[in-house]
Amino acid sequence: MLRSSPWLSVVIPVYNERASLDELARRCLHACDAVGAPYELILVDDGSGDGSREAIEQLAAEHAAITGILLNRNYGQHAAVMAGLAHAGGEAVITLDADLQNPPEEIPRLAAKIREGFDVVGTVRAHREDSLFRRLASNLTNRAVRLATGVLMHDYGCMLRAYRRPVVDAILKCRETSTFVPVLANSFARRTTEIDVEHCERASGTSKYGLYKLVKLQFDLLTSMTTFPLRLLSILGGISALLGFAFSALLLVLRLALGPRWAADGVFTVFAVLFGFVGAQLLAMGLLGEYIGRIYLDVRGRPRYYVERVVAGGSETEMASDEGGSAGVSQRRV
Repeated sequence: MLRSSPWLSVVIPVYNERASLDELARRCLHACDAVGAPYELILVDDGSGDGSREAIEQLAAEHAAITGILLNRNYGQHAAVMAGLAHAGGEAVITLDADLQNPPEEIPRLAAKIREGFDVVGTVRAHREDSLFRRLASNLTNRAVRLATGVLMHDYGCMLRAYRRPVVDAILKCRETSTFVPVLANSFARRTTEIDVEHCERASGTSKYGLYKLVKLQFDLLTSMTTFPLRLLSILGGISALLGFAFSALLLVLRLALGPRWAADGVFTVFAVLFGFVGAQLLAMGLLGEYIGRIYLDVRGRPRYYVERVVAGGSETEMASDEGGSAGVSQRRV
């Protein structure tokens, strides 16, 4: 189906997934055909270096329903998703990873839920094929997000999700640099739901989320979406102060009752208490630094990403500038 006036937009961030792109496109197009409405497939190259960029250009030239958005370098998964959302024209928008671990055949089920009137459709990966480390990290992340935001969804790590147009428009109006799309979408949604989806082994390549990126994602989640950690620091600080006062009183009583030799003249105890408080202070300073760093990034007002070119149906669009969605555009035929 043609891209003109699509009802459904499927946005897929791509980073070094050349081996799976042809199958991904074929299965996505087949799944979108089954929806029975006009659609577009938007592939966002996030600075790949394995030939994914050229493959996306070729797919866009061969299929009228495919648009290729080429970022000038790697900005990260959620920035790439935002670039795709900014170019999506559908009343329903579905996001999907390019590694085929979430089957594109689930697309019609999500589209059906949007037609039922839900603003956001989340997914829960059934029978996950990830490693134990990835499952434990994901479980920790999901628990932290539910605790920090109060939004009760069970699998924020699954990119296979669907959004109604008003939610997408609201997301695009947010100007913060650090963005976690699923949580941001839920903050604008009135009706949300979740469905179980299949989860497959990665067909090729390796996961782009190592230990460092998972830790960074955790900090992004907590500090870009809520001030709960700062509130928690205040609570913990008050508790620590009370415990410190109580422990000081206990030390004084034991000192008077048992004499100075009951704990090596109290030297070890003092050092233990001191190290505990120093560790708590360093943790608090690190967390405050995360917030201050994000304030600094947002105050600078730099774009989340820069679109170098948009390729669709044999035409090529050059992006002169980008502000996270709005850009100067000049189009030429190729």
